[in-house]
Amino acid sequence: MPVSDADETITVSRNDLKHRYEVKIGDVVAGFTLFRIDAGGRLHFPHTEVDPAFRGRGLAQTLVAEAMADVARRGETVVPHCPVVAAYLRKNEVPGLTVEWPENPQPE
Repeated sequence: MPVSDADETITVSRNDLKHRYEVKIGDVVAGFTLFRIDAGGRLHFPHTEVDPAFRGRGLAQTLVAEAMADVARRGETVVPHCPVVAAYLRKNEVPGLTVEWPENPQPE
């Protein structure tokens, strides 16, 4: 479903039911980054995806930036397995975020 120029508002929100952060343009989910919570309460991020119809707009970076900022605000720990999340964290400091780098990243 195409999105009109009238509603190009980009939002990122946490969807705990689906274990992911979603980036939306208007009301349309344009992409997501999945997470799973381990027994220690750490959030493992295995995969990030942007719908091909919305690629080229920097949405993956916006999504990961907002997700990491939210995790930091919640005082949670990130374990980055997804190459997109890992690359973002290597290039950008997220104030207050605790990152535990996996020895063997395991994207799903």
